[in-house]
Amino acid sequence: MSALLKFLHIAAAITWLGGVGFMLAAFRPAVGALLAPPQRLPLIVQVISRFFVLVWIAIATLLLTGLGMLLAVGMKNAPLGWHVMLGVGLLMFALFGHLYFGPFRRLRLAVQAADWPEGGRRVGQIATLATVNLVLGAIAIAAVIVLA
Repeated sequence: MSALLKFLHIAAAITWLGGVGFMLAAFRPAVGALLAPPQRLPLIVQVISRFFVLVWIAIATLLLTGLGMLLAVGMKNAPLGWHVMLGVGLLMFALFGHLYFGPFRRLRLAVQAADWPEGGRRVGQIATLATVNLVLGAIAIAAVIVLA
């Protein structure tokens, strides 16, 4: 059971962090270089909408598997890195919730209203928050490795 929990935990983290890395490093710059805002922003909303379904699944998986592994060893027996990962992970979940219900919701509204300057601002805000989450994810992974 422990191996399955670890596999699911790692797969969920890879899905979330890998997707964010792809969006920031490849997708966003490519569509920014090729498409004008009236084409670019609806495409970004469609892609992010689909990706965010995976992120919600990843968050649920990370919470369930992480807590399952923590409870299996007992909180007081868990390595310090696990506690750091839990704290950083909860911060990441909260930041994603803010991103989803704040800037992303406003991006969708801006695209529906064809308000391209507002949409561009929201995409920039989403990219900033996603970058913070990517860094936090790297910190969580490093904590588990270094503080094991």
